[in-house]
Amino acid sequence: MDALAELLDGPRARGALLLRMVMEPPWSVRIEDRAPLCLMSVTSGEAWIMPEGEAEPVLLRPGDLAVARGPDPYTVADRPGTEPRARIGPGGTCATLLGEPLSQSMELGVRTWGNARDGSAVVLVGTYLLDGEISGRLLDALPPLLVLPPGGRTGPLLTLLDNEIARDEPGQSTMLDRLLDLLLIDALRTWFSRPGAEPPTWYLAMADPVVGRALRLLRDEPAHPWTVAGLAARTGVSRAALARRFTDLVGEPPMAYLTGRRLAVAADLLRETDATVEAVARKVGYGQAFAFSTAFKRVRGVSPQEYRRGRTLPERQ
Repeated sequence: MDALAELLDGPRARGALLLRMVMEPPWSVRIEDRAPLCLMSVTSGEAWIMPEGEAEPVLLRPGDLAVARGPDPYTVADRPGTEPRARIGPGGTCATLLGEPLSQSMELGVRTWGNARDGSAVVLVGTYLLDGEISGRLLDALPPLLVLPPGGRTGPLLTLLDNEIARDEPGQSTMLDRLLDLLLIDALRTWFSRPGAEPPTWYLAMADPVVGRALRLLRDEPAHPWTVAGLAARTGVSRAALARRFTDLVGEPPMAYLTGRRLAVAADLLRETDATVEAVARKVGYGQAFAFSTAFKRVRGVSPQEYRRGRTLPERQ
């Protein structure tokens, strides 16, 4: 398994916010949803993205794919000088800047929203709503905003997303989630392989003959009672050599990585199965449910039971 696949082979889009935004100038939307990541692409017309702070506005033309990293706010508009007319808050809530609800008045159909049914600007938007859906390590490696020009597999994926986003059929939400994941994977692969790119060291770790093997062992056998010494023996190096090399490439010690991996697997099991907390704890290597619950709450901010009930996770700082 390569580095990008390993990174994305865990929590992923679940019930992501996907919509087609149809607008006629003048228009401007302030995004303050604090979502970890949002993908945007213009299918007709154009749109400007204005990041927070001193960053320059970025123009999106048809076929461009923008990836905006949260939680900092930004504005999307027909041009840089247009004052915001609407605000998108946490969970995709929409209101005027004075707080008056706009969701119903601007609804134009299934997953379609805007100020004019035949507006000249059409923007596809896909937003990951929870921090747990995107690795913090990945977010830290990305700039606040990146824009990729048309090309590669992105075009066909965007066409498919455009065709599917306004449909209301069985399994549609899951299909759209997977399309969003595919777009993200293609965007990241393109971004990290562009000329002059400097991928983070953890991105290259899976190709390392020692660390890559250690990562695969931890991923494939998270419930095994691993120690650094045991992992070193399986990879054919000394304990000190493994600890140093692993930390240098991955950015954290082997046992810290294992804890994160176990809790990520546990989060999936809690959301996707009916297994008891005790059973989940055993499956990811915790002998006692209490120890598992304590570790889970320390990292996720909520107990396993609360997470299973679907409570929103605390905002990522």
